[in-house]
Amino acid sequence: MNHLPEAWGRPRDDIYGAYDASYVQPNGPSQRTQQPVVTGTSVLAIKFADGIVIAADNLASYGSLARFSDVKRLLPYANTSIIGCGGDISDMEYISRLLQSLAINETQQSSTSHHGLTAANLHSYLSKVLYKRRSDFNPLWNQLLVAGFDAADKPFLASADLLGTTFSAPALATGFGAHLAMPTLRGLVEGTDAEGREKWEGLSREVAEKAIRDCLKVLWYRDARSAESFSIAVVTKKGVELREDERLEEQSWAFAEGVRGYGTQVN
Repeated sequence: MNHLPEAWGRPRDDIYGAYDASYVQPNGPSQRTQQPVVTGTSVLAIKFADGIVIAADNLASYGSLARFSDVKRLLPYANTSIIGCGGDISDMEYISRLLQSLAINETQQSSTSHHGLTAANLHSYLSKVLYKRRSDFNPLWNQLLVAGFDAADKPFLASADLLGTTFSAPALATGFGAHLAMPTLRGLVEGTDAEGREKWEGLSREVAEKAIRDCLKVLWYRDARSAESFSIAVVTKKGVELREDERLEEQSWAFAEGVRGYGTQVN
């Protein structure tokens, strides 16, 4: 009797004949994901003097249906970096498994080499994974924000999308946040101060975190695919401080009375 794991659950060949695997073979061509199905919307991130603040809401939408309200889209890596995922949730879970495998390998190697992956290394790795999948015509339908520190121990923030395109800036956003949140975030970080430093280098953690929360509130008001529950992480040299299941406070819907142009409010 064959006791190998791959034979478990199969009828015995010596009694029933050899197993015919053609029964489970697909008859059609190889299939690829043509569009994302269950998706997450905006991820927001901004640099400040001592690190990065990054946040994303906890909603996963099935089309226009707010289907899952407890999906955490901030993936910590080795208590040094955070990856924020917008786009398809199943592809995000695949990336999460990749990161877990990578962390295990790095843990085994770092016991002898004492060199771990920085956020910049992680971003380079993920961008190449995305580009390879795109080149196979089977892309991962995600846009990622990677936050942490580079080899020079400076705050690092960069994005990578399903095409493998990369971009770095002091403030970044995915989804609808790229349209509604970026004007506020850019106003805090772009340009230089009186001493010639980049503005984000003088930005405090409190101001950066408040700006992210304010932008999440704007998205909750204006983006139909967002939610009031969210996760927020602060990455500093001390490590990753991740808080999940936060909720927006001090909401005000008074502006809705002045909204005109659809439904019964046409005048």
